[in-house]
Amino acid sequence: MALDVKRFVARFVEEARDHLRRLEEGLGLLAGGSADAEAINAIFRSAHTVKGSSRMLKLTAITETAHKVEDVLGALRDGSLKPSPDLCRLLQRGVDAMAAQVDQVAETGTPSPADADLCAALTQVLAGGETAPTPPPPAEAPPPPPPPEVKLKSAETVRVQLSKLDELIKLMGEVVSSHARLRQRLVDLRGIDRAAGETAPLLQTFGRDLRDDVFTQELLMEELHKKALIMRMLPLSIVFEPAARMIRDLGRSLGKDVQCVTTGMDIELDRQLIDRLSDPIVHLLRNGVDHGIESAESRHAAGKPAHGTLKLSARQDGGFVVVEVSDDGGGLPVEFIRDKAVKKGLLTPEQAQAMTETEIIDLIFLPGFSTSSIITDVSGRGVGMDVVKRCVVDDLQGSIAVETRPGQGTTFAMRLPLSLAVMRVLLVEAGGQTFGFTAQYVAHLLDVADDRIITVAERKAVIIQNEFVPVVSLAELLGLPVPAVARRGGNLLVVVRVRNEKLALKVGQLLDERDMVIKPLPEHLRQLPLVSGMVMTGRNDLVSVLQASALLEAARRQRGGTTAMTAPDGGRAGIRVLVVDDSLNTREIEKDVLEAQGFIVTLAEDGQDGLDKARSGHFDAVLTDVEMPNMDGFTLTAALRREDRYRDIPIIIITSREKAEDKRRGIQVGADAYIVKGDFDQSNLVDTLKSLLG
Repeated sequence: MALDVKRFVARFVEEARDHLRRLEEGLGLLAGGSADAEAINAIFRSAHTVKGSSRMLKLTAITETAHKVEDVLGALRDGSLKPSPDLCRLLQRGVDAMAAQVDQVAETGTPSPADADLCAALTQVLAGGETAPTPPPPAEAPPPPPPPEVKLKSAETVRVQLSKLDELIKLMGEVVSSHARLRQRLVDLRGIDRAAGETAPLLQTFGRDLRDDVFTQELLMEELHKKALIMRMLPLSIVFEPAARMIRDLGRSLGKDVQCVTTGMDIELDRQLIDRLSDPIVHLLRNGVDHGIESAESRHAAGKPAHGTLKLSARQDGGFVVVEVSDDGGGLPVEFIRDKAVKKGLLTPEQAQAMTETEIIDLIFLPGFSTSSIITDVSGRGVGMDVVKRCVVDDLQGSIAVETRPGQGTTFAMRLPLSLAVMRVLLVEAGGQTFGFTAQYVAHLLDVADDRIITVAERKAVIIQNEFVPVVSLAELLGLPVPAVARRGGNLLVVVRVRNEKLALKVGQLLDERDMVIKPLPEHLRQLPLVSGMVMTGRNDLVSVLQASALLEAARRQRGGTTAMTAPDGGRAGIRVLVVDDSLNTREIEKDVLEAQGFIVTLAEDGQDGLDKARSGHFDAVLTDVEMPNMDGFTLTAALRREDRYRDIPIIIITSREKAEDKRRGIQVGADAYIVKGDFDQSNLVDTLKSLLG
């Protein structure tokens, strides 16, 4: 009887993908120079297994490709061939080709034909030929074929360990038993009705028993829910490993040599979240290849390797996961973005010049905004980045941050909860209504006295851990009535944080904090900018969960609506001041104070950034914090004093450090004034600066 190979195709696909995953990991070690003899043996065996299995099932196209890869790996194993970056990339092309063929078998039952050029290149290596990167298409070449359809695939099934299922079934039995006890409480209640003379003692006993049983039931339900969620958790590798092949294929379609490095792919996320994360990842990867990675010629001129690198990484961050997509390209063109925003009428020239670099970068998330100079099949239509932000922030209850360095590349970091099923929510009262905040945005809960609230540049602020944080009433920000009678005991502040920006929201009281199920808004309410979802309280009341990033934006608009102060007599119009602080809030507040007096202010986010900007321009005074990444304020001050043009200019240190030895250190490195943030007064700062400027 003839063998029915169709029955074995599904098993072959599953096993082949496992071996291809091992080949990916092994080639990564080989490319990094950390593959020992056993690692090479392991990937040789994987290629050999794929070859043998495909031959048994008459999948000759896969057999041919796997055979060529196996031969090269065999030569590496016996030492007749030495590893090199070009050889590793050629082998990676072979693994990509096999993966594509296996995908084709999974979809249609028949693999695509073997790539003749690839097989010839692998054969040439064995014959002693040279491997070389694929050259970019010539200038007069016909238009390249359309780029491949970019889509990440997720598994249709999940493998679950038997021990996990046993735990779940055992727990379900406990829940059933607990529910039986609750049913017994109903029997007890009927007995109470019959025992009229002994009602009071019986009610007390019943109340205690019912309370204990409900508490036990809640513990069991929480544990059951956690175990059920574990069943739905998937490692990121299942979804994101195909991204490496996708990036290389897309790069080749654009005439670029791009490699992908993946790390942290064993971290697990809820399957529901992974599926919805696919679109943001695809958009960021496409933009990284198209916008981020330069052409081979440009990279060579900049002293970079001809091939670009895209990194897809994941790491644990408390109860959250951070997924990063980074490239080693040219970085975001900040000034180009600024100019394009003006040309598109999104900003006036004055508004654009007043915006910080972070605010300018955030413009790429606006609908219809693109940094591409031409519309192509890959990008330039102004769609994508707004989808990324909406999905990550609104749908996935996460946050996204962008870091870019000119000539070095760009990193998009998405901070996501492990699951969307249940999230920690803080409930507060403001303006007579109840509102919620998801825990990932809450940085501090403070009860501060009135004298700790200071007024800076016509707005309220509080000093928290070495930075100025604006204070606004949540009720006022939402347009709700503010209580006429102030709360006794001071100001209750909920400090929310998005990336490195903070806002202290004054609320009436804290109501509760617990794990809750966040329900999405109905379709007709999806456009509400301040609300990200709803939760249900124990009294069946619906409560709006507020979007922290939207509150920060609303607070910025509120500040922008106030009348700007004009420079009074004695103002210093035209004098340039450099403000250096790693806190965005502190930089902005000090900028507002100085600009109100007519100073021209430039901002730097750490000591190294401040030193670079000082060297590339000229400033009449410098204000700096002490505790900053990359370079602290003491080191910055000492470095500036070694520069001829900054040897005598005023340098003021503004910090929360108030010890005498810190002040002495400031004087030793050359500071002209030392202001403690706890004693900050805007008049004192302005008067000190004017005095030093003469």
